[in-house]
Amino acid sequence: MQVLLVQLEVGPDPAEVGRARRWARSRLAGSGIGDDEPLADTLILLISELVTNAVVHTGCPAVLRMLFGAGAAEAGTVRVEVADISACPPKPRHAEGDDTNGRGLELVDGLADRWGWQPEGAGKSIWCEVDRGAPEVAYEPVVRGFVTAP
Repeated sequence: MQVLLVQLEVGPDPAEVGRARRWARSRLAGSGIGDDEPLADTLILLISELVTNAVVHTGCPAVLRMLFGAGAAEAGTVRVEVADISACPPKPRHAEGDDTNGRGLELVDGLADRWGWQPEGAGKSIWCEVDRGAPEVAYEPVVRGFVTAP
């Protein structure tokens, strides 16, 4: 199986997160994942969270990688990796009420099919995977606090 790997070096400035999102959108489109697809929005949110964590918590540059499997746009898995020079493992937190921080890894855990981290050189790489062509979750409208039946 062939895998396409694209990567972007991200500077240690939080403004770089926006640049990483724009870059990722263009690479997704090049892989056959359209801007209007829910998968694209999910991947961009995952990328945003992982890059933000790397830049904010280390204050150092990071590398964003996206790996695409070969085949049709609806087949395979998209893997996102963000490597940084900190050897400290990620620490999931639980945000309360109006907290403005602490939800990033909870979002990653909820949106990705799989995620984890591994040592890489003197630092680490945090990764997540989303299966292309996985059935989309259908949300039913909520009426008075109850989910309506079809």
